Amino acid sequence: MRSIWNGAISFGLVSIPIKLVNATESHSISFRQIHTEDGGRIRYRKVCELEDREVSSAEIGKGYEDADGTIIPITDEDLSHLPLPTAKTIEIVAFVPADRIDPLQMDAAYYLQAGGAPAAKPYTLLREALKRSHKVAIAKYALRGRERLGMLRVVGEAIAMHGLLWPDEVRAPEGVAPDTSVTVRDKELDLADALMDTLGEVDLEDLHDEYREAVEEVVAAKAAGETPPEAPTPPSSGKVLDLMAALEKSVRAAKESRGEGPEKASSETEEETDQETGSGAEVRHLSQRRSARTAPKGTGGKKSTSTATAKKTTAAPRKSTAKTAKSTQSAKRTTASKSTAATKSTAKKAAAKKTTAKGATAKGTSEKGTTAKKSAAKKTTAAARKRTA
Repeated sequence: MRSIWNGAISFGLVSIPIKLVNATESHSISFRQIHTEDGGRIRYRKVCELEDREVSSAEIGKGYEDADGTIIPITDEDLSHLPLPTAKTIEIVAFVPADRIDPLQMDAAYYLQAGGAPAAKPYTLLREALKRSHKVAIAKYALRGRERLGMLRVVGEAIAMHGLLWPDEVRAPEGVAPDTSVTVRDKELDLADALMDTLGEVDLEDLHDEYREAVEEVVAAKAAGETPPEAPTPPSSGKVLDLMAALEKSVRAAKESRGEGPEKASSETEEETDQETGSGAEVRHLSQRRSARTAPKGTGGKKSTSTATAKKTTAAPRKSTAKTAKSTQSAKRTTASKSTAATKSTAKKAAAKKTTAKGATAKGTSEKGTTAKKSAAKKTTAAARKRTA
């Protein structure tokens, strides 16, 4: 990487030769100005107002415009004699915790490259000291005609420097927040929390510049003589009339993007709202629902829909067979019970018949005995009568 500045890090009495290298690069697409009638390039020429002629770079110097419009010439020699210790040095002035730095102050980022073999040992010393202390170094340096503030921190095995704005260059957020009194209900906060949890985290490597890609497609189509692709119609962002409905719709849309069905997402949102806000929570149902997107990659141990359907289909015949078996067993038990009852009934009837027969036999025997006795008595009476005669 090409260095843009050479100097040294001043770390107490230790001096570390370094080279300043850009840590970032721009991938934005730049356009040239052209004449719309014939496509000719539009050029800017540097013209002297007094002589009304174009001048070369060698003839151009610096000047400061005073309040009354007077130009005060400033030469490179004037600037070279400035009593500025940070002209070629990154002077470390303090070490502070990283959370002490307001992100609003952060500007351009650079890598500090060790300047040769002699810088290896002190460079490594400063890097390891920053690692062990869990702090960042605050430094001052001069670059592009002005003194700047910087923050040194460890990135991998290198030392990076972030340019910082001076504290008086950060504007206070006056008049930015709403000036009206607004009351936020717990139910709305609960839905906002649910939306944050549903969106979850993101890997910054997965994010890309969609606008730049779209511009590249247009340029490629024009270069090939084709019709540029039409941009999709952006969704209308009208005035939010119902904040609760907007939050609920956002939660459902985020859950659907994760592969959850709209009904499941809606029910989960309602349950979370009811549980966290109490029975008085009101959830409005939206008339339009977005279709569920394709399930995300890496579903893990989740079973596919086809497998679940097959298992349900297989389970249905098993249940039918089980029901048939139960019906057959029940029928057998009913038949056996009826047979047993019939057998018992027959046995009882037979016993009753035997009892009746025995009774009838005994009665007959008794009647025969009585008849025999009557006959014997008649014979005795007849004999007695004969004897008397």
